[in-house]
Amino acid sequence: MIRNDWKRILQLLLVCFSTAIAAASQDLSQPEQEKAQHYLEETRAGVLDAVKGLSEAQLKFKPAPDRWSIAEVVEHLALTEELVENILGKIEQAPAGAHERDLKKIDAIILASVPDRTRKFQAPPSISPTGRWTPAEAIEHFQAARKQIADVLSSTPDLRKHVVDHPALGPLDGYQWVLTTAAHSARHTKQILEVKTDPHFPEE
Repeated sequence: MIRNDWKRILQLLLVCFSTAIAAASQDLSQPEQEKAQHYLEETRAGVLDAVKGLSEAQLKFKPAPDRWSIAEVVEHLALTEELVENILGKIEQAPAGAHERDLKKIDAIILASVPDRTRKFQAPPSISPTGRWTPAEAIEHFQAARKQIADVLSSTPDLRKHVVDHPALGPLDGYQWVLTTAAHSARHTKQILEVKTDPHFPEE
């Protein structure tokens, strides 16, 4: 009887220990946090540099009727960043991710696939540009949301523990949402640069 009791106690301790190890392994490491903060800053600067000094004519130039102007790209970025800011603000209320998720593999997929413009995606209406802001206002919204995302990254060590579905990438934890956001702005910075190289882009 005593032997069986000890066996049950040991089993319980092993379960508790395994759960604690799994939870600890999902805490955000300092190198991960630093990597994401650097990527957020790098891609933020990329957007700002790409639109710096552009005239109204340049901002509103459309390479084709079915393509976005630079102003529309910036509005889309601002809307997306605000959406992600809202997701991250509630991330601790989201369900826990499955323990078998290969976090490093998903991170790598995000960093490789999201900035790749060889694959096109249709933006949903909620983050499609409608001219609701001036380009200057859109930049302000983009920067404010980006700052909030960076603040969440630096103040929420358990971003890895909760997941929210992404429409194209599936379940992403909070850290992966941060990576996706930065990668998304890198993707659209490329789009802005493509518009600027159009032969009909206004000189001023």
